[in-house]
This record gives sequence, C-alpha cells and structure tokens, in this order.
Amino acid sequence: MNKNSISYKIGQAAVMTALALIVSYIEAILPFSVGIPGVKLGLANIVVVVALYRLGIKYAFTINIIRIFLAGFLFSGVFGILYSLAGGLLSFVVMIAVKQCRVFSIVGVSLAGGVAHNLGQLLTAAALVENIKVFVYFPVLVFSGLIFGILIGIVAGLVTDRLEKAGV
Repeated sequence: MNKNSISYKIGQAAVMTALALIVSYIEAILPFSVGIPGVKLGLANIVVVVALYRLGIKYAFTINIIRIFLAGFLFSGVFGILYSLAGGLLSFVVMIAVKQCRVFSIVGVSLAGGVAHNLGQLLTAAALVENIKVFVYFPVLVFSGLIFGILIGIVAGLVTDRLEKAGV
C-alpha cells in the first residue's frame, strides 16, 4: 500500500487515535503524583508527536483533538476536557511553529510542546478561577514540562525511527 495515500493515512490515524486513548487510560489509572496539581506525564503526547512527524499536521491535530475529548468524557469530565484542550491546542501550535523552524530535533519540538501545554492549562485555570495566583505553579510546571517533554521527545524519536526502519 502507498504510504502517501489517504486511506493509508486514515488507517494509521485511526490506529494512533486508539493507541493515544489507551495510553491516556493507562496514565489515568497510574498512581503517579508529585503533589502538585497539573503535573502529569503526558504519555499520550508520544503518539501525537509521532503522528506530527509521520502523518503531518492535520492528522496529528485530529488525533490530538479526538483523544482529548474521548479521554475527557471517559476519565476526567468537562473541566478535564477544558484544561486538556487549552493545553493541547497551545502545545500543538507551538510544536508546529518549532518544527517548521527546522532548527530543533523531535526532542526540542516535544520539549516546547510540554512547556506550552502547561502554560495553556495555567492560563485556563487563571481564567476559570479568575485569580492570577495560580501562576505560582508556573516554575514547577515549566520544569515538569521540560523534563517530561524531553522524555516524550526521546521516546517519540525512537518510535519514529523504528517505524521508518520497519517500513511502516
């Protein structure tokens, strides 16, 4: 099958959407907590970053949005959707901009996305709570976005390389 055909890309996007939802579920049941609201691993972003590099912007965007809404309805509710959507959209826009600079590797793109995701969630929290004091969390969230963004970028890079080598 031609890897550039629409049907191939739709099939890949469907599989990646399912995988992102499964990873979101696993992350929802993992007992990971650092005691600070908003700090998550963001493992489903591995799939989004891989999709961005393998399938392109519109497929990666679709995977991201579908995963955010499905995971929100299944695991976290309306506020979870609002926070994830704000973080996911800002993160995605930043990742596209950084990727199109052609200066940064997949790790740099993921790192920028991780920090932007946390910023998007903080902006949403500040708007919903109408209190600027939520930005006291910003340094911790920037640090966690950097660390987890790097780790997700490394894994996404490895997965992308393996898929290329496998001819998938």
